[in-house]
Amino acid sequence: MTEMQKEMQKLISKDELDKAFDARFPKEMQVKLHNAKVAIAGLGGLGSNIAVMLARSGVGQLLLVDYDVVDVTNLNRQMYYIQHIGKPKAQALPEILYQINPYSNYQSCSVKVTERNVHELFSQYPIVCEAFDAPDQKAMLVREVLTQCPNTTVVSGNGMAGYGDINEIQTSRKMRHLYVCGDQHTDVGEGIGLMAPRVAACAAHEANKVIQLIMEA
Repeated sequence: MTEMQKEMQKLISKDELDKAFDARFPKEMQVKLHNAKVAIAGLGGLGSNIAVMLARSGVGQLLLVDYDVVDVTNLNRQMYYIQHIGKPKAQALPEILYQINPYSNYQSCSVKVTERNVHELFSQYPIVCEAFDAPDQKAMLVREVLTQCPNTTVVSGNGMAGYGDINEIQTSRKMRHLYVCGDQHTDVGEGIGLMAPRVAACAAHEANKVIQLIMEA
């Protein structure tokens, strides 16, 4: 248990937090969410927002994977704060999550995901959220998880750049174990940038699909 987790547990008891969840979710939903295991690959604009949403929803175990550090350019769309600049994202994000729900389990790995470690990292997780930036990394993760972890479902993000119609961002099922969230055509290379509203909307689609999969399992 980290010092941050201990400190937050002193501020609010599990019973208090459970009562707060009781006011919002039926008990059977809480049990399913608490027992769920979800991995998030990439802790930037998509991944950090997804993690916060799932922590707020009471998901019991999150694996957080990213080898990058927080940079000032991340502040426009990611869940980090100025005090996190220079910290590994896999270290900074749990600090935020423990302030939301200190009774869930947040495991973090500051490693680069490659074809060689996909099985080791993700094979024990029924759901993996793909939240990378680069198209080649996205494609690699989706391909390798579906190949190496055949019982795992991937929820991926594709197309959230700019400031266009947010309602273009949708969730679609591409394969039995693959869902893709986004508008599936905008790209930061088009000179329209990455803006917080559309990035957060795409992250919300991913988080919502994860919750649907948990509840329907």
